[in-house]
Amino acid sequence: MEKELDIGEVARLSGIAPSALRHYEKKGLIASIGRNGLRRQYAAGVLDQLKLIALGRLAGFTLDEIASLFDVRGRIALDRRLLAARIEELDRTLRRLGQVRAGLQHMVDCPEPEHLQCPQFRKLLQQGEF
Repeated sequence: MEKELDIGEVARLSGIAPSALRHYEKKGLIASIGRNGLRRQYAAGVLDQLKLIALGRLAGFTLDEIASLFDVRGRIALDRRLLAARIEELDRTLRRLGQVRAGLQHMVDCPEPEHLQCPQFRKLLQQGEF
């Protein structure tokens, strides 16, 4: 039988506040397996689910989008089109951040006293999506 963890242990091990765990449960992202007194109990596998939720949040998914990545039993049920669309969005963001970084790096390295007088910097401004 899989080890049971109470909500306090899950919060401590995951770094997620009990209020957020209750919110995730209400949204259908995780499920408790019962109670011990007033304290919710979770299967130890909830820690992996929480890591996947954290990954989804980091990737910019809403909680509803993350919920759609799990089936009714809490197992992963990937929507590959949704994931592919997010990858494309992340790629666009990375390209844009690369342009921002190049502009900032040029400002650090540029010997011109006035950056707007620098032809290379003006070129970066014209090409960038700032």
